[in-house]
Amino acid sequence: MMFWGYPVRAWLAAFALGCLGLVGFGLYLQEAYRLAPCPLCIFQRLLYLLAAGLGLAGAVCPRAAKAVPLTLVPVALLGAGVAGYQTWMQAFPQLATECGFSDPSLIERLVDWLGMQYPALFLATGFCTSREWEWLGLSMANWSFILFAGILGFGLLLARARRS
Repeated sequence: MMFWGYPVRAWLAAFALGCLGLVGFGLYLQEAYRLAPCPLCIFQRLLYLLAAGLGLAGAVCPRAAKAVPLTLVPVALLGAGVAGYQTWMQAFPQLATECGFSDPSLIERLVDWLGMQYPALFLATGFCTSREWEWLGLSMANWSFILFAGILGFGLLLARARRS
């Protein structure tokens, strides 16, 4: 199947590399600027890795390529929701219950477990309301929301191309 003149599997491979690049860039920023990622940041990193895995599976296996839009759209919606919530927390820190100050949520428990297993990639040590890094006036959570919206658009375009 073709998508904008190229095979869908090529698009999915490029998408997977892009998602892995986003994770790599986040790790670079974390080390270069001594940023402390919060549980929501780490969960978004996990969703980027999941999206990359879906793209890679679709690039490698033609049957999986057909299911990628069905699974990519919910992942993108979840990622946009988490990034949007963190954006709200950063905009109104006085109204937000900071991660770690109440009973841990399911996301926080998952991130804590992953942080114990793979600390270099998943250890959360920061606060969700913190805006440690900004570019063009937008925090990392703001950029993540935009990127997940782009992933959602890509998934919807793939789904539309699959139907036609």
